[in-house]
Amino acid sequence: MTSATHQDDAEFHARAAANQSRLTAALKPTYDFIVCGAGASGSVVAARLAENPDVQVLLVEAGGSDAVEAVLDPAQWPANLGSERDWGFAAEPNPHLNGRALSMSMGKVLGGGSSVNVMLWARGHRNDWDYFASEAGDSGWGYDTVLDLYRRIENWQGAPDPQYRGDSGPVWVQPSADASPVAHAMLDAAAELGIPTFDSPNGRMMEGPGGAAITDVLVRDGRRNSLFRAYVRPVLDRPNLTVLTDTLVRRVVLDGNRATGVEIIHGGEPKTIKATGEVIVSLGAIQTPKLLMHSGIGDREELERAGIPVVHHLPGVGQNFQDHVSFGCTWEYKDPIAPRNGGSEATLYWKSRPDLDAPDLLFCQVEFPVPSERTAALGVPEHGWTMFAGLAQPKSRGRLRLRDANPLSPLRIDTNMLSDPEDVRAAARCVELCRELGNSRAFSPFVKREVMPGNLSGGAMSDYIRDAAVTYWHQTGTAKMGRDALSVVDASLKVYGIEGLRVADGSIMPRVTTGNTQAPCAIIGERAAELIRLAHHL
Repeated sequence: MTSATHQDDAEFHARAAANQSRLTAALKPTYDFIVCGAGASGSVVAARLAENPDVQVLLVEAGGSDAVEAVLDPAQWPANLGSERDWGFAAEPNPHLNGRALSMSMGKVLGGGSSVNVMLWARGHRNDWDYFASEAGDSGWGYDTVLDLYRRIENWQGAPDPQYRGDSGPVWVQPSADASPVAHAMLDAAAELGIPTFDSPNGRMMEGPGGAAITDVLVRDGRRNSLFRAYVRPVLDRPNLTVLTDTLVRRVVLDGNRATGVEIIHGGEPKTIKATGEVIVSLGAIQTPKLLMHSGIGDREELERAGIPVVHHLPGVGQNFQDHVSFGCTWEYKDPIAPRNGGSEATLYWKSRPDLDAPDLLFCQVEFPVPSERTAALGVPEHGWTMFAGLAQPKSRGRLRLRDANPLSPLRIDTNMLSDPEDVRAAARCVELCRELGNSRAFSPFVKREVMPGNLSGGAMSDYIRDAAVTYWHQTGTAKMGRDALSVVDASLKVYGIEGLRVADGSIMPRVTTGNTQAPCAIIGERAAELIRLAHHL
């Protein structure tokens, strides 16, 4: 960065900070649009709506600033887990995980998950988007439309590929820089097993049976470039965009069946702010259904049990919970190799059965040990790496339930992971493939020994899977888009039965996408903004 560029950036930052201080010190009683949540989808929605200077947008975030080193330094992402930038949710004990209760981290900071994740950019498979379109009854969610959106939003820094990549959008995407030799060993191991390798995981690789590639990441000049930083930070000097941090949205205010605003807690005080246009809920797959239920929108029996007056019976709210689940397999290095970038530079998607037409297994190589709290007892090497691999298309479904009528009470999260026997069978094949990869010739120059799981079968394999299972933190599906009885939003992301209320985040996914979820959440934000602008002639 040149000194002139640095000076321009400093001047902009000072101007933007002064603008936001003025705007938040004099909050308006009414805005045109209120976006709840400044995460991977909400940041996109707010920035796109604010492109119209005649539209007043309020973006509300429960967390605080992202201008901290643990967020901006790609190598420090694990330091965010369990910090004040993490909601710190915990699931209920799960009998299918041998009674274990998993932590459910979620970003609570400007940028949401895109500020605390591993920065991977994974678009999802062609079949995912075509399935979305089928469920919604709208070709606008199909792969061809979504591919065009990806080309428009990406500022791709790799080899030019105009068929699949764009180079002038807001989202800076680059291949992992100077990837570790063990990342390249992952690709060589895949090739040994007959799995094709690609220059990028985004493009042809996700139109067929899968493959392996060096990861694409949201890192710019060695720093995390979250979706908040890509979309919102460059426009914080606009007078029509107010970003309100450290503010909890307690409920959506409803007048009959119309959303008219939100109740918030800001500075410890409750306050109601009105919206003349719409309220857009982008709080993620745990907080979004929670907000809907506390607003009286949800399953009648569930709301009545918690003592919440029913405004609209919508039984799918909080149901259809999904998450990618991983079963870490670990190897010890012959000689220490320090992690590079965010420590995850190679990815692989493949099939648990040859008859499948798309990958159902997801492999993210992690360049340090990642055991579960239970498999850690097997012994973790000081220097090692993990095949962080699991189910890309789990069949199991969980549910979120209220504890009581208090909006500050956490939800009861029943993930129900591995409840479907088909998931256990796929998990066993996943672990077997991990071992084939990690024990291949390609890794022999780097690996001293396999630490876990070793050669297991039958009940021993099942126990390992249930003890090793951890989450990818890809919670999705709890306010799903569709046309059946459990659908919460329609193809336009409007909440069924309520006017002026949309959901735009990972909760609307009918099923979790194949891969990391921040890129699909950006698409959900783009689609939402497009649909809102069309509806309001903006």
